[in-house]
Amino acid sequence: MKNVLVIGVGPHARRSHLPALAAGQREGLVGTICGVDVLGATSVLTVFDSDDGPRDLPVTPIVPFSAEEQTLPEAVRQTLDGLVVRRGIDAVVIATEPAFHMVYARWALERDLSVLLDKPLGIRDHASTDPAQAAAILTDVDDLLARYQLARRRRPDLLVSVQSQRRYHPAFWQLRDLIAEVAEATGCPVTSVQSFHSDGQWRLPDELLDLDYHGYDRGYGKCAHSGYHFFDIIPWLLAAGDASGKIPDAVRVHAEVTRPVDLLAQLGVADYERLFDGFAARNRYTEAELRTGLHGFGEVDASISLAFTSAGKTLTLGTLNLFHNGFSQRGNLAPAAALYKGNGRVRQETHIIQQGPFQALHLHSLQTLEDDSSTGDRNAIGGDRHIEVHVFRNDRFRPGWKPYTRLGHDALTTTVDDRIAAPTQQSSRQGSVNEFLLHLNGRRSRHQLRSDLTTHRTAAALMAGTYLSMAHRWTGALPEATLGLASPLAAIPAPARCREVVVR
Repeated sequence: MKNVLVIGVGPHARRSHLPALAAGQREGLVGTICGVDVLGATSVLTVFDSDDGPRDLPVTPIVPFSAEEQTLPEAVRQTLDGLVVRRGIDAVVIATEPAFHMVYARWALERDLSVLLDKPLGIRDHASTDPAQAAAILTDVDDLLARYQLARRRRPDLLVSVQSQRRYHPAFWQLRDLIAEVAEATGCPVTSVQSFHSDGQWRLPDELLDLDYHGYDRGYGKCAHSGYHFFDIIPWLLAAGDASGKIPDAVRVHAEVTRPVDLLAQLGVADYERLFDGFAARNRYTEAELRTGLHGFGEVDASISLAFTSAGKTLTLGTLNLFHNGFSQRGNLAPAAALYKGNGRVRQETHIIQQGPFQALHLHSLQTLEDDSSTGDRNAIGGDRHIEVHVFRNDRFRPGWKPYTRLGHDALTTTVDDRIAAPTQQSSRQGSVNEFLLHLNGRRSRHQLRSDLTTHRTAAALMAGTYLSMAHRWTGALPEATLGLASPLAAIPAPARCREVVVR
């Protein structure tokens, strides 16, 4: 059994990683689990007492340090090195604030430790306002890829897996299968994709300045919080059409964003005083003070235009809309303790994919409550398990095709690794951790892996291009970025498919 160190044991790790690691303990895949977190953070974390949590979670404090550090401070390095020796650590899970992902990943690779890396791969402070910091998003990833290659020469079974759970989601595997089938039959790649994600993270004006957990004060926001999932899933879906032979070699990116100061133009202090009894008494800031304090903060919402090109010709147009400021179920003046999870956040997600004149695919996941424990049809629109895929095919061109098929929650539920893979984000996160543990224990070969670090460069390029566009606008330059895709989308492997729902 493999011993695992979790770096960052905050609310996200306690919701996503620790239950899955505890399940690995029960299945004999994990030995001991221990954690580290910055001094001060551990004192405010609630005790992890979930029924499905680890049997024991000793947490070692480390001293805080700046996200600008490219290597670990000596005191932090000594603490981590000591834990590796004393606990016999085989692998690490990195679940910290994204700006610290790279420095911990470099440390782990230097010690030949396998890594489960939370999304995004990395981010730089002030990436939305400083073009150099935005460009460094991609150069950091290239550096990590080079270090990964060297570490694998020393230890061939070493793995860096990225927890991009939509790659483990049965609905997205169904989309890939459908795209691949039409590409093989017609030679047509995906010609357009429209993706939308809103999570209803409603923060009041004073909270924008005061609450820093998954906040905007570091000069980045939504695109680094949950946006990476979509920078990743778009090229991952496009790669399913590689049988067409039409593979992009570059991408143009143009981003428009709203920042916290823009939210004040939508709803200002006077509006909130009218909307919430008690806001005036709680709020410590005038609107002018808020505008000054929020200057240079990262993006709340982003509307991103993409053009994937090959030899200068456009193959695929894309639009990606990423919103924190959307439909919410928050109604209280005081924020919930969870802040990032709970607190009224609900997911509204859609993807619309066109494959020329041959096929259109619609995926919709529309929730009313984040965790709906009420009675009724939880699979219906608004329920916490609502998901559906609509498939449209040109049966006038090919009479054997079915013109329309709807796939709901039950039709998309499948079995992977002898366990039920439900079309939910939580199930998919567990699948990601489970695959990592199976590989550590020699029960999953490398070519079967769905989210090896080497398949993420295009996603990193999209994220870097988006932040470059934001930073260019901030500095007065043209708000567009063009990036080459040195690792073509065809490099993304297609391991064994989930159970297919055949659509003819």
